[in-house]
Amino acid sequence: MRPVHTALAVLVTAVWGFNFVVIEIGLGHFPPLLLSALRFLVAALPAVFFVGRPKVAWKWIVGVGVALGIAKFGLLFTGMAAGMPAGLSSLVLQIQAVFTAVLAALVLRERPGPLRLSGMGVALAGIAVAAVDEGTSGPVVGFTLVVAAAACWGVSNVLTRKAAPPDALNFMVWVCTVPVLPLFGLSLLLEGPERDLAALRALDWSGVAVIGYVAWVSTVFGFGAWGYLLRRYPASAVAPFSLLVPVFGMSSAALVLGEGVSGARWLAAALLVGGVGLTSLAPGRAKGRTARVSPTGPPAAAAASPAP
Repeated sequence: MRPVHTALAVLVTAVWGFNFVVIEIGLGHFPPLLLSALRFLVAALPAVFFVGRPKVAWKWIVGVGVALGIAKFGLLFTGMAAGMPAGLSSLVLQIQAVFTAVLAALVLRERPGPLRLSGMGVALAGIAVAAVDEGTSGPVVGFTLVVAAAACWGVSNVLTRKAAPPDALNFMVWVCTVPVLPLFGLSLLLEGPERDLAALRALDWSGVAVIGYVAWVSTVFGFGAWGYLLRRYPASAVAPFSLLVPVFGMSSAALVLGEGVSGARWLAAALLVGGVGLTSLAPGRAKGRTARVSPTGPPAAAAASPAP
């Protein structure tokens, strides 16, 4: 990769890593489901009027919108609101690579080779270490919700692979239109109109900055730049940069939020990042057909843009 594109890849992962800190700050302003709904509303408007018509079937846009927008981000934001630390969330969410590999084997018949299986085992060991550490020092419910969010992300990765969108930014903007009304409805039902109205009435410049960052910087810029890199370079050259997301996430959470990082958490990080690296970068074998990689999208296990 050219140095300028390497710098762009690092910048995107830094933006996505710091996004967890911004979410943590945003949860002090908004209930989690309302924050997620506002994020997708602002990301979709007015961008949807400038990216052109959808370039894949609506069934894929709706499917990814439900799995990624409603399920994954709803669970992630709720888990963080339940006390899951921002830095640890950025790390645990990367287990999506294992869920993606398992689902790809079941749905896409992409049989994992020995190296990928080894990586999955190492990553799961990292999750086990993080679970034990969090179980003795933090909320188990929040940890469980973030793991569930990673599983939903795996579902959306496989759906995205099936959709094979020719334009990543166009696809993501249209996906952002799907969760808006369902998330607003769930927020009214589960968080209550009084709590939502109180949060909106108390909106200040800090809250506006949070929504702007998670919607425009993390989503529109992040996915647009990542898709640009994937159009210029093989996925195998771009995907490894995603391993920097939890590095930026944990370090920025420590610097900005003062989150401590225990020895067990460092061990979990080493195991999880190493295992995800093996799982994502090891070649898969397609059963009964030749595996095809979209020129604008990476392979199923390494493919998905690596952070919210």
